[in-house]
Amino acid sequence: METTSSTPSSVTPPWDVFPQKTLDSIDIVVLVLYFLFVLAVGLWSMWKTQRSTVKGYFLAGGQMVWWPVGASLFASNVGSGHFIGLAGSGAASGIAATAYEWNGMFCVLVLAWLFLPIYIAAGVTTMPEYLRKRFGGKRIQMFLAILYLFIYIFTKISVDMYAGALFIQQALHWDLYIAVAGLLAITAVYTVAGGLAAVIYTDALQTFIMLIGAVTLMVFSFVEVGGLEGLQTKYFDAIPSTRKENSSCGLPREDAFHIFRDPVNSDLPWPGVLVGMTIPSLWYWCTDQVIVQRSLAAKNLSHAKGGSLMTSYLKILPLFMMVMPGMISRILFPDLVACADAEICRKICGNPSGCSDIAYPKLVIELLPVGLRGLMMSVMIAALMSSLTSIFNSASTIFTMDLWKHFRPRCSEWELMIVGRVFVLLLTVVSILWIPLVQAGQGGQLFIYIQSISSYLQPPVAMVFILGCFWKRANEKGAFWGLVIGLLLGVIRLVLDFIYPEPQCGEIDLRPGVVKYMHYLYFSMVLAAISTLTVLVVSMLTEAPSEEMISRLTWFTRGDLPVKKDLAVSPSPDAAKGVCEAERPALQIDISIASENSSDDNKCTTNAKGNSKLMTAFLWLCGMERKQENAENAAPTKPEPLPVASLEEKPLVKHVLNINLLLCVCAGVFLWAYFA
Repeated sequence: METTSSTPSSVTPPWDVFPQKTLDSIDIVVLVLYFLFVLAVGLWSMWKTQRSTVKGYFLAGGQMVWWPVGASLFASNVGSGHFIGLAGSGAASGIAATAYEWNGMFCVLVLAWLFLPIYIAAGVTTMPEYLRKRFGGKRIQMFLAILYLFIYIFTKISVDMYAGALFIQQALHWDLYIAVAGLLAITAVYTVAGGLAAVIYTDALQTFIMLIGAVTLMVFSFVEVGGLEGLQTKYFDAIPSTRKENSSCGLPREDAFHIFRDPVNSDLPWPGVLVGMTIPSLWYWCTDQVIVQRSLAAKNLSHAKGGSLMTSYLKILPLFMMVMPGMISRILFPDLVACADAEICRKICGNPSGCSDIAYPKLVIELLPVGLRGLMMSVMIAALMSSLTSIFNSASTIFTMDLWKHFRPRCSEWELMIVGRVFVLLLTVVSILWIPLVQAGQGGQLFIYIQSISSYLQPPVAMVFILGCFWKRANEKGAFWGLVIGLLLGVIRLVLDFIYPEPQCGEIDLRPGVVKYMHYLYFSMVLAAISTLTVLVVSMLTEAPSEEMISRLTWFTRGDLPVKKDLAVSPSPDAAKGVCEAERPALQIDISIASENSSDDNKCTTNAKGNSKLMTAFLWLCGMERKQENAENAAPTKPEPLPVASLEEKPLVKHVLNINLLLCVCAGVFLWAYFA
């Protein structure tokens, strides 16, 4: 069947979405400057922070002030997938996808005010480690560590790679593999070498650049359509010229400017938005390693709260910065962005189910003057790099602290540092291998694809964390079976979704009822309810958790005095069991080397000293050099006990933060009400 000949040759030129093949020299200069700037910040932060200990590398030494934490939370959350996906959803269906962002406004505050005090009191580095302390046993920790790595690689890395690839390929016409490999090489350099501190400082820079670029584009695009009024009137006329008559294909949704939509037959039903969306959102903001690790790196609880407030205020912007420009893109280029005919869509962007994903890149290339275009390119690349580095760092933390230490309990800190860095390199390779799969895979509304996967896998985990933190009676068996049953159901639904994809516009829906009538947000509610019930029932039927599994590990016991056993380090029973030294609470990790492996370490250090300048330089780059000088003097000193007052805040600061909390929540409620 020849599809190419069906359209006359005169029609083909307009389907070339990005006719301008190359960037101007000014744009390229801007891009190069941007890369040099990012590398400079990355190297500066490497030089500034201590990277030779587990805490220094994975938690930035716990010395971050509020603004880099807030900026990093925002940059880790808003990847290139957001720019492409939110603008695409805006072009396709209006402002409803903003609900995800504005849900996050509240959830990030829940993290700082409710969850963080528990995590800080527990003294943990990773989230699976918290569950191990809270419930005991290894199986939940292992299960979760593997699940987190799976979620990172399948949803986060692959989606960001897809979005970044779309941009690089379509807008810049670079060779995709070379471009992505180059980007990943740059990010891997400072992620491997500098650890979390480098990631957070570069994230702060990326946030700044993203905001400048995105706001500039927003101003240009609103000027183009004549402000918000112009957008609201013209959006409904943005209909592609070729579409099937007497069908709704290609027509803008009537409820495009509402966040709350019909509960039965709309794309985002309002009960699902209020409840079903909040559950994966709580998982993401309150129990996801990427986000929590940023907050744990803050100096103290007040700084962490300040960072969360900053993020929450910034989360107001995506509607105006990403969703509405996507809608404007549809107004300006209806035939391309809103294409309704599968054949034409395939010609435009290679995706028969719709081309809304090109909305944002199209605006950048068409509207912006020379120079600013380069800035916007660097914004997209910034978004891609900041979210990838965050995922790399957090995934390597989970792998090192949860999986590696499980299989090699007697490892030295030196070994942990090397494993963490090697794992980042492995992830970069995996990301490059993902590209062809991602290109071949899911198209259409990218953002919705990530969200539906997350509402199948995350609710059980979220409920286990919430019950673990706020219900003392929850125990290991309950949590384990709640996770297993919830995830089994989620995976079944996920598989069904892949076997029966959503039909294209105008086709007959032949999917089974459970997929057809049960929106993924409703499914998320059901899943959360089943998981919660399982945890409740199994926990009540089995024995209560012991005192040490509750002390300092739930909301009600976060203020307990630390158990004496934690403070005695050298003769602790843990050491006898051969548990790695770094198993101590995260805040106590010092540069001590497990004696079992010290002989190997000494070999390493003497080799390094005797070997060559090259080796020394390499070790310095990886932040491992201070190890040698410090090893002798640091070994005898006992680590300081965990400070009990780590949760205390200055009264004045506390009041300022709480007033801001109220303001922020009021702003959020007002926005929801205004756009509902």
